[in-house]
Order: sequence, then C-alpha cells, then structure tokens
Amino acid sequence: MKVYERSPLDVAAVRADFPILDREVGEDTPLVYLDNAATTQTPEPVIDAISRYYREYNANVHRGIHTLSQEASLAYEAAHDRMADLIGAPGGREEIVFTKNTTEAINLVAYSWGLSNLGAGDAVVLTEMEHHASLVTWQQIAQRAGAEVRYVRVEDDGRLDLDHAGELIDDDVAMVSAVHASNVLGTVNPLDELAAMAHEHDALILGDGAQTVPNRPVDVAALDVDFFAFSGHKMAGPTGIGVLWARESILEEMEPFLYGGEMIREVTWETATYNELPWKFEAGTPPIAEAVGLAAAADYLDDVGFETIQAHEDYVARYALERLEEREDVRVFGPGPEVDRTGLVSFQMEGIHAHDLSSILNDHGVAVRAGHHCVQPLHRKLGVPATARASFYLYNTREEVEALLDGLDAARDIFG
Repeated sequence: MKVYERSPLDVAAVRADFPILDREVGEDTPLVYLDNAATTQTPEPVIDAISRYYREYNANVHRGIHTLSQEASLAYEAAHDRMADLIGAPGGREEIVFTKNTTEAINLVAYSWGLSNLGAGDAVVLTEMEHHASLVTWQQIAQRAGAEVRYVRVEDDGRLDLDHAGELIDDDVAMVSAVHASNVLGTVNPLDELAAMAHEHDALILGDGAQTVPNRPVDVAALDVDFFAFSGHKMAGPTGIGVLWARESILEEMEPFLYGGEMIREVTWETATYNELPWKFEAGTPPIAEAVGLAAAADYLDDVGFETIQAHEDYVARYALERLEEREDVRVFGPGPEVDRTGLVSFQMEGIHAHDLSSILNDHGVAVRAGHHCVQPLHRKLGVPATARASFYLYNTREEVEALLDGLDAARDIFG
C-alpha cells in the first residue's frame, strides 16, 4: 500500500455518477456507505445500460432471427468479449462463462471438474482465509470423492505462510483454490507463486478474484492460474451475474454443470451432445440484462482507470488504518499499510460486539458489515466471534472515515 498525499481522483465528480450516495438514511443523516466488499453501488451509466436493454431490445438470445433477439445476442456475446479483455483471457470469449456470482463459478469448477477428477488419495489445498464459497464447496466435494483437504496457514501478520504452502502442495494435490485477496484481512495473496507451486506438481489452481477485480488491474495470464472467478456486484455492476474464466483446453474436457436449453447441440431420445464454448456451461435463459450492465461497469471502471482506483483506495484505507490503530480500544486485523492490501479494514472494538457496533454506526448513517463475513474458521483462529468491516471504493472519502470514527466515539459513549 503506497503513501499518497492526495487522491488521484476527482471524487466529487465520481460521486455524482452514483445517485444513491445522495440519499439520507435517517432524519438529516447522510449515507456513508462503507460496505463495498459485500456490494458496491451502481453508477448512472450502468443503470442506463440496463434500462436501455429493457426499453429497446429486450429479447432472449440465440433463439430467434428477429431484430430484437439479434441485438440482444450481439450485446450478450459482446459482454463475454468485454470480460475477456478485462482480465486478459488469452482464449477470448470461449473462456468466459457467466454464472450467478463467484460462488456459483467455484461450484461449477468443483462439481464439473472436481467430481470427475478427484478420488481417494488426492488432495485439495485451500488457505485458512478462504471464503465459505470456496471452503465449504471443496470440503463437500472432497468428502464425496474421498479426497483430503489441506489448509495453508495464515501467519500472525495476516499473510500466508508460503513455506507451509510449499510443504502442503505435493504430488498428491490435484487442485489449489485460493482467494486473491481476503475479504477479512485485506491481504493480497501471491497467486502467481501459488500457481508455480501447483503446476510443479501437475495440479491446477483456481483464483477467487471477487475482492481484486473491482479495484486493480488483473491479468489471468500473468497470474498463470487455470481458473479465475469474480462477481459483477462487487465492481459497480448488477447483482445476479458472476464470471468464471478457465483455460479453453480444460473447459473442453469438463462435463456441463447444468443441463437444459442452450447448452446442447443435438438431442435424441437416448442422448445429447453439447454446444460449443462457452454456451456449453450456460444452460437456460442467461443473465442478459445483467451481462449488459456488467460490460457497462467494466467500461466505467476502465474510464476511471484501475490503477487510479487502486491508488484512491490506498489513500483512503491507509488513513483509516492509521486512525484506527491510534485508538487503544480498537484491534485491527490483517497486514499493516506497509504491504500491498485491498481497501478494507476489519476491526474489533473492546467491549462492544460487532453487531451492536454496526447498529450504532447505522444510527449515524455509517454502513459497515458486521459478523464472520462468511469466514468462520478464520475468525475462530483470530479468537473473535465477529468483526466489523469498513470497506472503501472509488467514491469514498477521508471525511467519511472521520464519520466512521465519530460513530465509534458515540458507541464508546454508550457502552462506557
């Protein structure tokens, strides 16, 4: 995390694109939205793109020769191209599968690849900071397949123990699945190093990019992963759509995860053959409007600049880290600002449960997330039942950090 004397963004201009940021959540209480690691807000260009789809060319894709269907199909296919360009997919749209979210993308890999390739004696390596979307999924698939699950340790400073990873990833390992960045600690993991370890032992690796694609440049070829997943609603896009990228050669060998319309080529009473990539994995009516919105979100973020977004997040989050660490009644989790990390800060306030703290902050218009953040085992390791999490994005300001701190003072006044 670099030191910035000022933000490289014209934040006022950015905020003008997000109409929800003007609302109040109580009497004369402006909204301070600091829950971006869960879901980001949506700018006008994305809202307009979705509205334009419904107003002008709402139709199903790939199933009609009429004008609206053709226009919808072209827009939907272009959205695949846009995502391929966004993350540097070497194989283009054939390697981009739209899902409901990151969770479904990981499940697709686990069910389609995992059940066909894992067996007794095999191992899956995860990290101790995995989201339940990965942890529970691979845990259940491994149990069905008779495989073992191993966990790379998280060190006291919130970073992965890469020496331990090197010990765990051996010739028995078939899959490594790791978050690119923790949604609790903010830690950015070296996926390229984990990929090198995995490939040295002929294992595959899946990267969970839900917390990195929205705020920094991501290149799947440079990371050298085999699968990569992320969600639209965390990158200024709509809910209900996620992306799975995978190497074309691997997707060709995988069985479909869902069956039905669109994913087939020919069906008889006895059997069926499957469609070409990526449609083989997109059964039924797909998220057309959501794909249009996701492509518009990628355009919007590209126009701002991912390096600029990352720098602005660093600027705000570093200030929040420094101010929170000044307080004797607050414990901050994860690496310090001297290392590369995302713009979220998880913390515990002495004597106040995170849920109570979140409720008091809400009374002051400050929206944070409270709980285990779908990472229960990590919270047990940290020795806390829950944390409060403030997560920042391109429209947040240092003044909003001050509002957060004022809310903490109010909570302290209440609890003594």
